[in-house]
Amino acid sequence: MIISFEGIDGSGKSTQAQRLMARLSRLEKEIMYVREPGGTVVSERIRDLLLDPGLTIFPFAEMLLFSAARAQLVQEKIKPFHARGGIVVCDRFFDSTVAYQGGGRAVADTDWLEEFQRTVTAGVWPDKTVLVDVTVDVASQRLASRFGDHQTADRMEQAGPEFFERVRSTYLRLAEQDPTRYLVVDGSQSEDAVEAQIWDDFSTLL
Repeated sequence: MIISFEGIDGSGKSTQAQRLMARLSRLEKEIMYVREPGGTVVSERIRDLLLDPGLTIFPFAEMLLFSAARAQLVQEKIKPFHARGGIVVCDRFFDSTVAYQGGGRAVADTDWLEEFQRTVTAGVWPDKTVLVDVTVDVASQRLASRFGDHQTADRMEQAGPEFFERVRSTYLRLAEQDPTRYLVVDGSQSEDAVEAQIWDDFSTLL
């Protein structure tokens, strides 16, 4: 089983992915957490490039780099683990490329990008995708609070609010098109409330 978490930067998706991992660990099931981009030596090096605020990366090249990191992660870790029957929790997966590079950067038609990602992931597809949805204003406030602790925004986080509006709109459209796979959760609720809603849906899936 593969569960992916999606959302714009500052949505709280990473927190919820970790909370789900904590719950799953109590069930004595074989579980693996991966983040994107990253998760392998090759993918982590690509991550460093993608998030470096000092680099200028053209949008289509950006999409290919994210996809390359994903292809390495799928082949090296996700596919073998999934084949053994383990549960994989992904902090971002291919929907991020469709939303960020398709909707946000407009590098290509989102339908074409989604089909391209089927090749990138060798047909590996999430059983459930949790979209932790917040407004761009809420996400911006959270990121501003984070950077107030002297953490520098990475290259993707430095994109403007118009960019993130397009990304969010694309996510919501993807969820509307695939309601069986997607669970949309209001991320402006308390972390406990969001966790409870996700677990209620996930326990049914189990």
